[in-house]
Amino acid sequence: MAERFEIVEKALGKMLEEKKYAALRDILLVMNPSDIAALFSDLEEQRLPLLFRLLPKELAAESFVEMEPDAQEVLIRSFSDNELKEIVDELYVDDAADLVEEMPANVVKRILKQADPEMRRSINQILRYPEYSAGSIMTTEYVSLRPKMTVEEAILRIRRQGVDKETIYTCYVTAPDRKLLGLVSVKDLLLATDDETLIEDIMLTNLIYVNTQTDQEEVAKMLSKYNFLALPVVDGEERMVGIVTFDDAMDVIEEETTEDIELMGGMLPSEKTYLKSTAFDLFKNRIPWLMLLMVSSTFTGLIITSFEGALAAQVALTAFIPMLMGTGGNSGSQSSVTVIRALSLDELRFADIWRVIWKELRTSVLCGVALALVCFVKIWLIDRMLMGNEDITLMVNAVVCLALAVTVVIAKIVGGVLPLAAKALGADPAVMASPFITTIVDAVSLLVYFLFAKALLGV
Repeated sequence: MAERFEIVEKALGKMLEEKKYAALRDILLVMNPSDIAALFSDLEEQRLPLLFRLLPKELAAESFVEMEPDAQEVLIRSFSDNELKEIVDELYVDDAADLVEEMPANVVKRILKQADPEMRRSINQILRYPEYSAGSIMTTEYVSLRPKMTVEEAILRIRRQGVDKETIYTCYVTAPDRKLLGLVSVKDLLLATDDETLIEDIMLTNLIYVNTQTDQEEVAKMLSKYNFLALPVVDGEERMVGIVTFDDAMDVIEEETTEDIELMGGMLPSEKTYLKSTAFDLFKNRIPWLMLLMVSSTFTGLIITSFEGALAAQVALTAFIPMLMGTGGNSGSQSSVTVIRALSLDELRFADIWRVIWKELRTSVLCGVALALVCFVKIWLIDRMLMGNEDITLMVNAVVCLALAVTVVIAKIVGGVLPLAAKALGADPAVMASPFITTIVDAVSLLVYFLFAKALLGV
């Protein structure tokens, strides 16, 4: 698929250079808006408005929504007032609100100036809700029906209003005061046995909905769980104010997943794509965690310094420090990633902490024993016999293997518990991932190692 797109991109670039605009337009007309947006993102700024103007109004608006904010800003600055009005009129309210949020103040003024009064009111309504809430990602464009309508009247209303609505597959039944009463699908209307059947007789009243203040991640999870195309959004008095559609939920899931991956990698979340980020942007996102982890590793240095005598007496112990720290860090990371995923899917709560500890304890004992046995054989056959290191005695081998087993147990329990603790404190569990867990486990593994050495070797 990527190769095909690259071929099309090169062909269009050549046609643009040769000024074959009619042929270019014919190709663009059969392309998906998302592909057009991706194609336009690689264009030079001076060529972008020219190629964009080849698109018909509706396709232009759909492609515009899919573009990166930088490309959108370039186009808006090149638009005349009439061109901008045509684009804004074609946008759904939630897309227009997203656009306004992304643009600088002088561009926002132009956008709002070209929007009709109803659009401006809807945009301002959405922008009033807290960021990352259901209200901030909803659209106010939905089909509402009345309970006393007949099926025939409902279908007629959908035909008249549906063109300007984001989705018509699910229609919501509301009272005159906008109180949400039920929902009915277009399928229900089409399959009704009688055109005179009342909507209240076929509507579903066991409703699942969210409040305007509900977190957007929770909304996305509900849409995924119930396989809805849209989810109604109500205010504090259960009056319907909008819907969140599945495409917006997919954007939220992608955004939240990206944020978690960046946090798990020891970085601050970025609002730009990798190629759009400057070196300084990446520096700002990465350096805080690197600084914190560097300072926190001071504890590791202090532990090694405290046991310099033990290392001097048994030099062979030094060779196994990287293996212990690496295995401990990997063990903790496995548990933390598993628990973080379970938390993100609502499979775990803080109340399950003892179940997590018990499960990780049993798992870690099995892993620790298996690793210790393999490590014992490896040290004895390879490090001592094959490499001829006579300093590795049976007791030194026992110290390394016992420390390895205990480190794995501690690391897995720590890795399982810390994300739960973060969740309970209101922090993102993804913060307690690889870099943070590894730093803690490194210090613990060294402490365990040297305590075993002191107890069994008397150093």
